[in-house]
Amino acid sequence: MTQPQIVDSHCHLDFEGLVEEVPDVIDRAVAAGVTRMVTICTRLQNAPNVQAIAEAHDPVFWAAGTHPMRAGEEPLIAVETLETLARHPKFVGIGETGLDYHYTAETKAIQQDSLRIHIEAARRTGLPLIIHARDADDDMARILTEEHRAGAYSCVMHCFSSSAALAEAALDLGFYLSMSGIAAFPKSQALRDIFASAPIDRILVETDSPYLAPPPHRGKRNEPAFTAHTARVGAEVFDLSYEDFAAQTSANFDRLFWKAADYRDAA
Repeated sequence: MTQPQIVDSHCHLDFEGLVEEVPDVIDRAVAAGVTRMVTICTRLQNAPNVQAIAEAHDPVFWAAGTHPMRAGEEPLIAVETLETLARHPKFVGIGETGLDYHYTAETKAIQQDSLRIHIEAARRTGLPLIIHARDADDDMARILTEEHRAGAYSCVMHCFSSSAALAEAALDLGFYLSMSGIAAFPKSQALRDIFASAPIDRILVETDSPYLAPPPHRGKRNEPAFTAHTARVGAEVFDLSYEDFAAQTSANFDRLFWKAADYRDAA
């Protein structure tokens, strides 16, 4: 039987713990049915390294932005810089960006400015915005909604683990929610319930590796191959077979990350 194919929509192959063995990490992912993955650059100074990983490995695509926890440490990025990066054939998303008030609430004003810049880049390029949200639900819902009224854009709430209210706000805007290993943790039933109430055609899966490994690897280094473990839990949440869940989330990925789909179709 052919292995069901699935996508890791968010990982960090340039981070310590993965970058030392990228070819082996990718081989294990493909063996597990994870045939595509998006590696995310969180500091623009690292963009050349992340781009090089995508160029060297056919299953890998990339995205870039300034992570909200780094917004106070980096110069505000220019929309034009993101537009230039977006010309790369394997550059498929804007971010990750967003708001994180858990550790870096003191930079919330800069984070909000940075977020709005990334949203404008998503509008101009037509590429999906990749959002990180932590302890900032009210401001996140407000800014995403305000900006969407000013001009539509597409978006995924990466590693979604926020409130039902933020999920509803995002879904109302036509956005997507991404399941990480957190959704597979035994004590995450409330989060699984939020996902279960969402339309299945708005769900993605990811690892956020090297972080947040799902059971049975919890507490260890995560990697793209482990997408399959989270996806099996996702299949249970939506009362689907693993094969059907893998196919549906892959189709969702192709719809949102259209540039990755076009690249594959042209290959």
